[in-house]
Amino acid sequence: MVVVTSRPATLGQLRTSGWISVPVKEEVRRNAIARIVAGTPLFSGLLGYDDTVLPQLENALLAGHDVIFLGERGQGKTRMIRSLVGLLDEWLPVVAGSEINDDPFAPVSRYARDLVDDKSDDTPVEWVHRDTRFGEKLATPDTSIADLIGEVDPIKVAEGRYLADESTLHYGLVPRTNRGIFAINELPDLAERIQVGLLNVLEERDVQVRGYKVRLPLDVMLVASANPEDYTNRGRIITPLKDRFGAQIRTHYPVDVETEMAIAGQEARPAAVDGRRVGVPEQLAEVVATMSHLARSSPHVNQRSGVSVRLTVANTETLVANATRRALRLGEDEVVPRVSDLDALIASTAGKVEIETLDEGRDHAVVDDLFSAAVLTVFRRCVEPATVRELVAAFDEGRVMHTGDDVASSAYVELVAEVPALRDAVRGLIGDEESSGAVAFAVEFLLEGLHLSKRLNKESAADGRAVYLSRR
Repeated sequence: MVVVTSRPATLGQLRTSGWISVPVKEEVRRNAIARIVAGTPLFSGLLGYDDTVLPQLENALLAGHDVIFLGERGQGKTRMIRSLVGLLDEWLPVVAGSEINDDPFAPVSRYARDLVDDKSDDTPVEWVHRDTRFGEKLATPDTSIADLIGEVDPIKVAEGRYLADESTLHYGLVPRTNRGIFAINELPDLAERIQVGLLNVLEERDVQVRGYKVRLPLDVMLVASANPEDYTNRGRIITPLKDRFGAQIRTHYPVDVETEMAIAGQEARPAAVDGRRVGVPEQLAEVVATMSHLARSSPHVNQRSGVSVRLTVANTETLVANATRRALRLGEDEVVPRVSDLDALIASTAGKVEIETLDEGRDHAVVDDLFSAAVLTVFRRCVEPATVRELVAAFDEGRVMHTGDDVASSAYVELVAEVPALRDAVRGLIGDEESSGAVAFAVEFLLEGLHLSKRLNKESAADGRAVYLSRR
């Protein structure tokens, strides 16, 4: 707990200050209303939910409901839950020394009640920051009632206290989050007999520990997350518990590629190395995001497990990492990914999608096909057939071009200077961008797009290099 000396330090001073105690849900509701009236977002960093999830969440907060977020992995459920802390008041007064954030005006624990009875207005008060008023537990099958609610502390009993003494209790996570927000992630993984222990918390707003005649009227906002498949695969949420949540909010993946790109741009952390400039071409960022969207509709990918947005973020970071490795090896001043860097994304993709195929070893082929489809999709959107007609004609006249992950960007610049048709096509794609890295990207993107459009042949080598030539 953090003591803030500039605020009332005793119960008497707190009364004199005019501070008013309100339930935690009313506190959250009040702060949510203030943000809505001011036109400021409830949360920052949540993209793609403005017209779907957030209005439902606002309704739940205004109604004072406990909430369960239902959605596949990588849909921002945990981020939304943790962001709720920002809707608490920054500082809250509690009875000094209380383990469960007792309200100085209405203490519930034996310790706090006795202290207030003994010292009255001289009862010491300390202020806790809102960050300490959030509790979180990942539900696992071995989670016990003692973890969540509490248990007898044998050390306190050994010190000479009676078993019937309430002070022998060691409070669990839920009581310790009194007057705050408690979150349970992956709720269906919690054993059903443990879920029963949460029923009183949600409805009667109290907890009972073992056979003690102890009733703690807690003030807790309960938030949970679950995967839809968990209802039938790993476990289920018992019906009485589901009934006690006021709102069930369904989350979703980004509905468009632009939102997916924005999330990746926000979350990915590609950093420059030794002062090198890092630039991810917009078309290549779109390829990475498009691949994730295609995977979410692919019959070869297990859709029940979902395709997390983390796939797009991890692939973006790996893309930049591979380009950085090339720049370091070749001594280039800038880091610009290319199409040939997509081969490196197998490592960051394999663990995030579950491939469904009967053929052994087909996993990589499925991922390769998804990236090829993504490149072709973006190529068709970005490149007009007329702009590459002369380039195809140059290949028909015998032109052959080599590409590869280890080819220096300067080699592509020289190639563009030699072939006027290629120069015009590159300019049509990246405009007046003169960066050698951008030129290298544009060349590889154009050649790969023409190959996937069946207008050029491609011969791949084991070392990652490729040769593009006419189909005639």
